[in-house]
Amino acid sequence: MSFPLTNRLKLLRTEAGLTQAEMSEFVGVSRKTINTIENSIFIPLTVLALKLSVALNVPVEDVFMLTSATKQ
Repeated sequence: MSFPLTNRLKLLRTEAGLTQAEMSEFVGVSRKTINTIENSIFIPLTVLALKLSVALNVPVEDVFMLTSATKQ
C-alpha cells in the first residue's frame, strides 16, 4: 500500500505571516529546504517536521498528512 505524504506548510506559513527565510531561520535549515518541502520534493525527517509544527504553533498532523491508501 502507498500512503503519499502531503503538506499544508506553505498555507500555514503564509497565514502565520512568515517568509520562507524566516521559517528556515526559526527551524535551522536553508530557505531552499523550506521551498522543497512546500513543493513536496523533500520529505522532512520527524525532528524537522516537529520543529515546523512548533514554529507554526499547530499539531504536526495539521502540517503533514497521508493521503488515502492505494493498493499496489
